[in-house]
Amino acid sequence: MRLRFSKRAARNLAEIGRKSREANPAAAMRVEASIHESLHRLMLFPLIGHEQRANGVRKLITMQYRYLVYYTFDEAEEVITIISIQHPAQRREHEDA
Repeated sequence: MRLRFSKRAARNLAEIGRKSREANPAAAMRVEASIHESLHRLMLFPLIGHEQRANGVRKLITMQYRYLVYYTFDEAEEVITIISIQHPAQRREHEDA
């Protein structure tokens, strides 16, 4: 299983890290570790996320800090593409199915 990040998702992840480090460097490490642990779990169980109304888009809620990871899964290619990572207080770009 391969994991790909869209440019947007890569920016989201970098921004989450930057903002967390500015607020609390020790907490930033925990936030980033939680997100990475959830992404690792996603690679093991790619259908774990909830289906969204948008065709093929799924949503994973990360452990502990509850970030929303929107992704697609191409079973034939065995590729998970992370579309975006959002804080739960942000306006959601996708709706649950």
